[in-house]
Amino acid sequence: MDKLISTDHLVKIYNLGDYDIHALRGINLSIQRGEFLAIMGPSGSGKSTLMNILGCLDRPTKGKYFLEGEDISSLDRNNLARIRNRKIGFVFQTFNLLSRTTALENVELPMLYNDTTTKNRVEKALRALSMVGLEGRENHYPNQLSGGQQQRVAIARSLVNDPSIILADEPTGNLDTRTSIEVMEIFQTLNERGITVVLITHEKDIASYAKRNIAFRDGKIVKDEIITNPRKAEEELLSLPPVENEEEI
Repeated sequence: MDKLISTDHLVKIYNLGDYDIHALRGINLSIQRGEFLAIMGPSGSGKSTLMNILGCLDRPTKGKYFLEGEDISSLDRNNLARIRNRKIGFVFQTFNLLSRTTALENVELPMLYNDTTTKNRVEKALRALSMVGLEGRENHYPNQLSGGQQQRVAIARSLVNDPSIILADEPTGNLDTRTSIEVMEIFQTLNERGITVVLITHEKDIASYAKRNIAFRDGKIVKDEIITNPRKAEEELLSLPPVENEEEI
């Protein structure tokens, strides 16, 4: 593995009138290509602030952020948007799908902002939907899909530009237990194919599927450990009773 991400004393301070909030207090972090790590911590610990910086949605107040060797921390808004589109795939708790467009069209969206031809857009979107087990559902609208299926569409959308990293922010927060395991099985499968996955979660059970756990508190990393025997979602799904209606998976 080679180094995909590194940060050097990242600091983020939010100014709220008469006082400052120190969201990040000098974060030093390295992420190797092909890792699957979970970042945990209570509300206000700094984990979401870090994800916003790693995802080029925000910039640090101080410090450096390198993605594939490029210093991202001082780029302007247009260049940050370019990096987001080409190198980062996002998965959110609330799916963020457009309700009046089909699964296929939702997955195509990131490619509308680059030079991908219409034919290639469709081909890549269909391939991504296939990777998450949604063959034959490409013409369904979000309201015709279960919550788990909508999250699969969101994961497929995060894959279409062949990103360097997938950032998943509480991706199982709106899902039941079985569907959460199914989503984690997808992430584990993608990671086995070499895709780097960074998962933000407050659930220890979900973090236990990752190969590395990082804990935040008060803007600092308080724990960084390798998980030698992560939970295997595929095996857990096999042990669960079959669902009565396969169409709802």
